Amino acid sequence: MSDETVVAIKGLTKRFGEKTVVDAVDLEVRRGEIVGFLGPNGSGKTTTIRMICGLLRPDAGEGTALGFDIRTQSERIKREVGYMTQRFSFYEDLTIRENLDFVARLYALPDRRRAVDATLDRLGLKTRQNQLAGALSGGWKQRLALAASIMHAPKVLLLDEPTAGVDPLARREFWDEIHALAEDGLTVLVSTHYMDEAERCHRIVYIAYGRIVARGTVGEVIAQSGLSTYVVTGREVAAVARAVRGAPGVAQVALFGSALHVVGTDDGLLGAAVDAAAEGRDVTTARGETSLEDVFIRLMDVARADDPSNRPEAAA
Repeated sequence: MSDETVVAIKGLTKRFGEKTVVDAVDLEVRRGEIVGFLGPNGSGKTTTIRMICGLLRPDAGEGTALGFDIRTQSERIKREVGYMTQRFSFYEDLTIRENLDFVARLYALPDRRRAVDATLDRLGLKTRQNQLAGALSGGWKQRLALAASIMHAPKVLLLDEPTAGVDPLARREFWDEIHALAEDGLTVLVSTHYMDEAERCHRIVYIAYGRIVARGTVGEVIAQSGLSTYVVTGREVAAVARAVRGAPGVAQVALFGSALHVVGTDDGLLGAAVDAAAEGRDVTTARGETSLEDVFIRLMDVARADDPSNRPEAAA
């Protein structure tokens, strides 16, 4: 990863009608960095990425991407960006090669055949190049979409929920390729709901109701949350779950198979609540590691409570 700043934005804001979807976002991204954007549906994460990459015009704020002004030079930015949408958007009645050749024509690549051949080789698509896109499985469609997104050698790759509906093996192979691209200097901005994908990013940015509420490496975001976790195992974990739910200091209660995770922001109150619920029951309690999913749910709950539109007076 380079120290070169590829994206630098300040006060980025976008409104649709009276609704502010992105609210004064500040962010810097370095070359070769993989940045994951997390947040509930409608939180503004994809809108933020699209403004950074010149695909949407901001209503307020300023910034640069790849040295170009996001307001006045968006067309220059677009030529340097690869965009992979959540929904497969290629021609299903064309073969893999024909789809890639079509994309090469759109970008006016000087040697289309060579560009297509090189892309087929890189993404492992050569043996399937004459297969119709509509007959591909989800994982191979995803690989075709990625191939089309990087064929023109972009400097920034935008991924919008890229592995929705794809099996775990295909997701892992996809992310291995993303990391290989990043090592070559490609900057990747990805929106995702999958915690394991977020953990594969160099940094994550959590957006709720248009505002950044947490950012950093996964370890930093977990540490910043201030959450503590206890794990309860044994024959009577369901009874403990009922007893501890709603107790002082308890923010989350969740069963993971035969283990119960109890999470809170006040370690003293949390420990006392778990001990009281476990007393006299056939269970064992121990401190556990707070997960990114625990933090995600906590941030979502706090953001929902802080959002003015969710307050009783806003609905009146």
